[in-house]
Amino acid sequence: MDLDEVMLTTEDSMEKAVEYLKNELRGVRTGRASTGLVEFIKVDYYGSMTDLRAMASITVPEPTQILIKPFDGTTVQSIIKAIQGAGLGLNPIGEGKMVRLQLPPLSGERRTQLISSVKQMGEHAKVAIRNSRRDGNKHLDQLAKDKSQHLGEDAAKRAQDEITEMVKKYEHQAEELIASKTREVQEI
Repeated sequence: MDLDEVMLTTEDSMEKAVEYLKNELRGVRTGRASTGLVEFIKVDYYGSMTDLRAMASITVPEPTQILIKPFDGTTVQSIIKAIQGAGLGLNPIGEGKMVRLQLPPLSGERRTQLISSVKQMGEHAKVAIRNSRRDGNKHLDQLAKDKSQHLGEDAAKRAQDEITEMVKKYEHQAEELIASKTREVQEI
């Protein structure tokens, strides 16, 4: 592994941590309906676990309502069971060949729990970013010790400084995502 490869791998893994956080935050419930709340729920579809978004169209006809229209009308009961088992605190209503979710308003206590959960997700992302830094620095140290690589001390130090800057950049992105989602949860 050469210097460029170490840098690219490190940045890529930090980017993936922030992307994962974005996807996780989409599933956190706020006061408004969002398709991201249910699209990754796994439904038992003829023996295989399938994302809900792959087997139904999901729309938000009103700010407090989600409408799910499965492509196969016979899967309505499986979808209802999967939503109930997802632990979202939602009560799906089967209406013929579609499922309607009415989102009740969040209580103050539930908002506090959600904010705590959002902050915990953010901390996990930051830990993943820091782990990427640790791995990148470890690879740089190995490169510096390997005489066949011809990596000088100055180049290794510059690369470590670059990795530190990457950490700051991606941690800042994670903090912005957390702050944005926290504001969204607090909105009434």
